[in-house]
Amino acid sequence: MTNNIPSIRKIGEILVDSFHYLALFGIGATIVWSAVYAYLDMMRAGHATLEDILLLFIYLELGAMVGTYFKTHRLPVQFLIYIAITALSRHLVIDVQKVSDDFHVYLLLGITFSIAILSGAVWMLSYTGKNYGCPEDVQTKNNQQESCEEK
Repeated sequence: MTNNIPSIRKIGEILVDSFHYLALFGIGATIVWSAVYAYLDMMRAGHATLEDILLLFIYLELGAMVGTYFKTHRLPVQFLIYIAITALSRHLVIDVQKVSDDFHVYLLLGITFSIAILSGAVWMLSYTGKNYGCPEDVQTKNNQQESCEEK
């Protein structure tokens, strides 16, 4: 039974990696399909509104996030924050005009404050990543040093 554990792990890793790539391709294809559909709607309309353009930016950021995750096997949290900032900006520009005047100011301030907090989070992630690195980077660096020392 002990001899089978490495082969069982290898099969498990192959299955997990297969699911991982299949899911990434599915998500990526869905993003491209949605972006193309939105773009074709703009072409049929003969013009693009600000709402449409911001939606295309959201698709672009989602695609970049999937591409980065595909290459590095890491979920770039900063991309999620960029998507949230773009979605809030889209909501601010498009939907806030449609609410009542009484609620308008509070919604405007809330969204603006949320964008500021998210922008601060991006800055903090960039600062700490640049100055301190990621835990995975430190682990990889330590493993490389250990393998060099063994040689």
